[in-house]
Amino acid sequence: MTPSDYEFLRKFLKDRSGLDLSADKQYLVESRLIPLARKAGLPGLGELVAKLKNGTEPLAAEVVEAMTTNETFFFRDKVPFDHLKATVLPELLRARASRRALRIWCAASSTGQEPYSIAMCLKELGPTLAGWRVEIVATDLSHGVLDKSRAGLFSQFEVQRGLPIQLLVKHFTQVGELWQLNADIRSMVQFKQLNLLQDFSHLGGFDVIFCRNVLIYFDQNTKTNVFGRLAKRIEPDGFLMLGAAETVVGLTDAFKPYPDRRGLYVANTARTAHAGAASAMPLRIVAAR
Repeated sequence: MTPSDYEFLRKFLKDRSGLDLSADKQYLVESRLIPLARKAGLPGLGELVAKLKNGTEPLAAEVVEAMTTNETFFFRDKVPFDHLKATVLPELLRARASRRALRIWCAASSTGQEPYSIAMCLKELGPTLAGWRVEIVATDLSHGVLDKSRAGLFSQFEVQRGLPIQLLVKHFTQVGELWQLNADIRSMVQFKQLNLLQDFSHLGGFDVIFCRNVLIYFDQNTKTNVFGRLAKRIEPDGFLMLGAAETVVGLTDAFKPYPDRRGLYVANTARTAHAGAASAMPLRIVAAR
């Protein structure tokens, strides 16, 4: 691949997906796109770049999907889900007691393990959520991973990564060599195709937004832009969950860290209210049996 071809691909990927590749990542591009070029019947990356320049849209989408990292697993990093169960849901169940409705957005949901982990956390509340309207929206750039997510089919390796055995037994059914999430959990999540670089105001407002392990691939200006638009989609007393390597510090004033909860953020306007709630007695959550 020539230097000019690599520079074209760097700009193309940043414009289309936000992926900000450094100058030394040519090996990564080659390892992921050479197989795609061969599959498309092209002799090399030079010819692939030429087709992209001519506006071959189906191929452009495949290039973006090939370069998108879809690493995920059930209850990844554990801490965010501890925060969800111990802090976020108790506060929101108190705050939303009159309207009895919750909306949660899982951005960059990959193959579905994260939104389904959230769904299982909610399912474990059992009668506590009886009569509530709960909506989980999961979005991703890739049509391929969304199709896999909707099917809810996972390999033995995938269910062994982070998923407690009791939840496997309770919420999955074995189908040949695969495991399928039961329909009641699958029905809790709506999967939609979405590019975080584009307008997402049509999604409406949310009480909780999970946007984990995706902003690390963006440059500072893109991160700041996404944070600004996330702030418009989150309720004034809502919560933002970021990945362990991500932060709002130095990027936006729209969010502030939640006291003593790593990776958990609230809107700046809600800081006082949440600080008071943090010292309040926790709501007792009854798990489903």
